[in-house]
Amino acid sequence: MSKIVVVGSLHYDIMLDAHHRPEKGETVMGTACHYKFGGKGGNQAIAASKAGATVSFAGAVGADEQGRFLLHVLQSAGVGCDAVEIIDTVPSGMSVAITDAEGDYGAVIVSNANQHISEKTFHDDIFWQHTGMLILQNEVPEVTNIAASTEARRRGISVLINAAPARQLHVDLEKNIDLLLVNAVEARDMSNITVNSLDTAMQAAEALAQRFPQVVVTAGEHGVAWCESGNIAHSLEAKKISLISTHGAGDCFTGVLSHALSQKQSLADAVMLANDAAARHVSQPR
Repeated sequence: MSKIVVVGSLHYDIMLDAHHRPEKGETVMGTACHYKFGGKGGNQAIAASKAGATVSFAGAVGADEQGRFLLHVLQSAGVGCDAVEIIDTVPSGMSVAITDAEGDYGAVIVSNANQHISEKTFHDDIFWQHTGMLILQNEVPEVTNIAASTEARRRGISVLINAAPARQLHVDLEKNIDLLLVNAVEARDMSNITVNSLDTAMQAAEALAQRFPQVVVTAGEHGVAWCESGNIAHSLEAKKISLISTHGAGDCFTGVLSHALSQKQSLADAVMLANDAAARHVSQPR
């Protein structure tokens, strides 16, 4: 069975609950505080592993208690960590996220060790053995994504990028991407189409499919749209659920989608499975 390689971020998350997120200059009294494993890369690796995939992770943590915690959670989820470097001189990445009473959240990330992922791993043939897919995100330096995707492309390995947070992709990265996965904000920034419905999500997917072989646009409470280059876009409405928190929904979607695709399922079937998994994720307490 082919494995999935995730190159990306690991963050020690401080999660705060509050009635609302603060405006500029405002102090808000919170209601709860939790400490959790995080980082888009790590969350996506665990989601793919829980879905049934064999997963290896490449990243970096500090030689600190937070780094030991992050590695323990990855390993406990069955994710291979041989390519996670422990750096003595830089602390582990971290984030602070605030979830409001409606279940939406905002976060601040400090990358720290995630800025120092060694590229030498990507030149190791053993690292890539039996790999069928590479997953990337934008929480690590673009040079890291370029290096990883270039080596994957050279070996005929499919490259999926969850282009979050939003930023312009370098041409050397863009040419290596087989599947672009973006949310409404990222789709807007990359296509200049405001995504506020399933129809506009489909329009953005079709526009982006002129640049990428496959595109998936998640549109929150509206649902999800997808398009393969040269074809028309399709969409799926969001499932009706009782929302508890949207935190981590996109990472859950990415992990399940990547596993389904690695099992040779069609893009449409993979999107349906990922949409169902994300709906369960946002409707369950964590």
